[in-house]
Amino acid sequence: MAAAEEQPQPGVPAPLNDRDARILSFERAWWKHAGAKEQAIRKEFGLSSARYYQLLGALIDSPAALAHDPMLIKRLQRVRDARMAARSARLLSRDD
Repeated sequence: MAAAEEQPQPGVPAPLNDRDARILSFERAWWKHAGAKEQAIRKEFGLSSARYYQLLGALIDSPAALAHDPMLIKRLQRVRDARMAARSARLLSRDD
């Protein structure tokens, strides 16, 4: 019976692993760390900022992350979408 409890339920996202939960926690309050965000990322996770943002990008689209912290994920999605729209607008204005 314990094995059945460990099987993922259809339509229910798997829980976040420890690293992913720590990344979301960091995003919630990164400004509390001293220094630049990139330095805090390196100190907290031992990752380059590029790798951190790759992981964060995948988390933003994760149903498990959305279930874990919906307000944070929705905010991060809005920020990402606004940056993509601004980037597209800049690229389109160069073509004129």
